[in-house]
Amino acid sequence: MSNEPLSWADFEKVEIRTGTILSAEPFPQARKPAYKLIIDFGNFGTRRTSAQITKLYRPDELVGKQVVAVVNFPPKQIATFISECLVLGAVAADGTVTLLQPERSTENGLRIG
Repeated sequence: MSNEPLSWADFEKVEIRTGTILSAEPFPQARKPAYKLIIDFGNFGTRRTSAQITKLYRPDELVGKQVVAVVNFPPKQIATFISECLVLGAVAADGTVTLLQPERSTENGLRIG
């Protein structure tokens, strides 16, 4: 990790938005345990992603959950899947990820700032 200060202009380049998980399924082709997610970002459309969140979440309980994600990374191939956003979570020392979520339900696609 870098301790180099981030400028406000740098931060403004990052598009962090709210979205609702529409589907979640196991992703056995991934190197580390993961799920394939489809997330609705409202006016910004739906995006697919791979998320290593299998320790705390089951696919059936993820559907309908609102999350926070970076939506302006370039697409990234993960095994046989193209990931189009990065779901954000707090990562514990053992790798367990706890999803970041809005404190209340919000409109999909709202920018975090």
